[in-house]
Amino acid sequence: MSETQGEKIKLLVPIVVEGKYDRMRLQELIDGTIIETGGFGIFTDPEKLELLRQLAEKEGLIILTDSDRAGFRIRHYIRSAMPDVSRLINVYIPDIFGKERRKNAPSKEGKLGVEGIPVGLLKKAFEKAGVMGDSKPAKADDELITKADLYLLGLSGTDDAAVRRAALLKKLSLPSRLTAKGLLPVLNTLYTREEFYQLMERFDQTCDQ
Repeated sequence: MSETQGEKIKLLVPIVVEGKYDRMRLQELIDGTIIETGGFGIFTDPEKLELLRQLAEKEGLIILTDSDRAGFRIRHYIRSAMPDVSRLINVYIPDIFGKERRKNAPSKEGKLGVEGIPVGLLKKAFEKAGVMGDSKPAKADDELITKADLYLLGLSGTDDAAVRRAALLKKLSLPSRLTAKGLLPVLNTLYTREEFYQLMERFDQTCDQ
């Protein structure tokens, strides 16, 4: 990792952030499922919102947005869409004024977003929210769904994999834009390997009817 030493922290609780640069920053600290809202895109993406609901119901959901007005607007929108807010964990970054390296100018409010926060401070923010101590143990290797499983089940690497994957995504009420790579961490949050194989067996039976 670029700013911290040691192993990444493994979390089963999925995390939602605003954009890809936030995700990239967080991946320096966390080994787990990280979902992007696409900024304000979440407001017009019912499939993404339904995915967040499913993840929250299964494992809970950590919300990590910027500390500016836009970030809080996104945070409150996600919260208002959840049937059980007790499943949500809010992690807040401190107000630090400055400019991210990739940008030519500071944000409108002059605050650093998640992508600009040093990893050490991000870790403290998670600790303050009580996430680190309460994180669940990672699944055993034989419980994890792998790329090989997706191939064996016809969801990647075959001629009709995209069609088959699209049908499964529709069945599970997951975003239609999810690629095989993007689908894998979501599946591992929602199911064990055994549960997923049982699900696919039922899925195939439905398709054959």
